[in-house]
Amino acid sequence: VQLQASGGGLVQAGGSLRLSCAASGRTFSRSVMGWFRQAPGKEREFVAASGLTTDYADSVKGRFTISRDNAKITIQLQMNSLKPEDTAVYFCAAANGPRVVRNKALYAYWGQGTLVTVSS
Repeated sequence: VQLQASGGGLVQAGGSLRLSCAASGRTFSRSVMGWFRQAPGKEREFVAASGLTTDYADSVKGRFTISRDNAKITIQLQMNSLKPEDTAVYFCAAANGPRVVRNKALYAYWGQGTLVTVSS
């Protein structure tokens, strides 16, 4: 099973980026898939997830949108109105069940991460 994240880069504050994550090796159509991020010196934190429902961290609600294509086994994260505090390595992840959860320990599969840098 592999998750491959892409789309990171450098953007100015207020700008937008779109992250993508492609899964291979199994189907995740009935599994929750999500995004986490880890800033330097900080713990990995929940950003957004899509399963039976959709959930967002309060810090990104209204600015980020998660979407998924079960036929292509991909998820995307559209990030708008980016702030310098959004700078982090972003990881896509998948769990074995459909219920959306924020606990990273419940996600069994992880991508390699893609760096997002937001300049002020």
